[in-house]
Order: sequence, then C-alpha cells, then structure tokens
Amino acid sequence: MTRVLAITNQKGGVGKTTTSVNLAAGLAKAGKRVLLVDLDPQGNATMGSGIDKRTLPVSIYQVLLGLCTAETARQRSEAGGYDVMPANRDLAGAEVELVELEHRETRLKSALEPILAEYDFILLDCPPSLNMLTVNGLAVADAVMIPMQCEYYALEGLSDLVNTIKRVRQHLNPRLEIEGLLRTMYDPRNTLAQQVSAQLQSHFGDKVYSTVIPRNVRLAEAPSYGAPAVTFDQGCKGSLAYIALAAEILSRHSISAGA
Repeated sequence: MTRVLAITNQKGGVGKTTTSVNLAAGLAKAGKRVLLVDLDPQGNATMGSGIDKRTLPVSIYQVLLGLCTAETARQRSEAGGYDVMPANRDLAGAEVELVELEHRETRLKSALEPILAEYDFILLDCPPSLNMLTVNGLAVADAVMIPMQCEYYALEGLSDLVNTIKRVRQHLNPRLEIEGLLRTMYDPRNTLAQQVSAQLQSHFGDKVYSTVIPRNVRLAEAPSYGAPAVTFDQGCKGSLAYIALAAEILSRHSISAGA
C-alpha cells in the first residue's frame, strides 16, 4: 500500500526541503521504492537530488497542466536512490494557469494515480505558502508531515496550518491526517527550544516524532554537491537522524526495512 506524505509548513526556512530529500534517501536506503515530487518553483529538492533544474525536458509543471504524464516527467536520482518528479521556475506560472482549469485542486492526484502502485512512499515537497500547489499536495496525501523549529513563531504558524488541514479534510480529502511533527535544526542547549519542544509533546503527544533533527553543517553543505546528506556523508549527525526518522516511520506503519 503506497503511503503519500505531504511535507509542508507555511513558514519558510524550517528544513522542509532538507527533510524531503534526506527522508527520501533514508527510505530508499531501507529498501523502499520512493518518489519525491518537487512542488516548489524554487526547485531546491530537484537540485538537492542531483538533477539540474535548468535543463529539464519536462517537469511537474507540464504534468499539472496535462501536457505530459507523470511517467514521462519523472527522473532517477542516482545520488539518492529514488525517483524525482522535478520542478523549476516554470512552476510559478502554474498557480495562475490552474485557476482556469477544471478540477484544479486534484490535478496532481489524477496525474499520480497511474503510478501509485509502483512506490511504497511518495513524498511531496510543498512550497512554503498555502497556494494551489500546496492544496494539490494536500488533496492527494494520506497524511502531512510538519517540519518545524522549536521557536515561538513556529507555534503561531502551526495553528494556522492545522486549521488549513481541517478545511482540506472537510472539502477535498476526508482521509487526510497529521502524520507527525518533526523538530528540525534543534539545539538542546537552547532553553526556548526545550520549552517549545515540551509544549509540542504535551499538546500533540505521539504525533511528535521521537527523532529530532539537529543543527548540522553537513546537512546544509550536501545540496551544493547535488546529493542528499544521507548519501553524501552517511556518518554525520544529520544523516544519522534522518536514517532514524525513516526507521521510525517504517515502524509506525509496521513496515520492515527491505520488506
């Protein structure tokens, strides 16, 4: 059974793309068939997977507009061991063009249906805003993963995102749930980070992943080499954390690595 996860947060700079790329690589290392869909016009997940967004023959933009199929647009990330539905700046135009099209909120869902069974996990790297691209991601997802820093403003943005998920569940996707909250860029020496982390666990309970992603230079460096940190430097603290996160997700769904 394919698990579709939308990785999203309306707040930027929380490690969303870093999480998408490294979780994809971590799940691939565990023997899973993974597709990473880049829904952000910046194309950072595409570049971080070792695919040049400047030379794409087709991308998720053409898929959403019905100009090509998902099968045609996907590429292999040799650096990460998973497939990628790449994006570039063309995708910025899709926001306007989708408004005129029928079933604009569910076009990604329709495009992915023919290839769903080919994957164990499909990860959607959503843009840091609630726009038509994010709505398309939430409409097809089984669940939402929310990467967030443990700081004051993060809590404020979280309540907005939870309300958005409720609205999507009500109008577009009744099965949508919160998969989990992921604490990223975590510094245990920071008192505020500890306090916010405790608040999250108190309010959301087991929806907060026990795995915590630390601040780590190698996670920031890896994209410049066109590879996930999980394959670029397997032994760094950040990579080990994402490998642990992949294992935690697999155990939550009782899926053994390599099964």
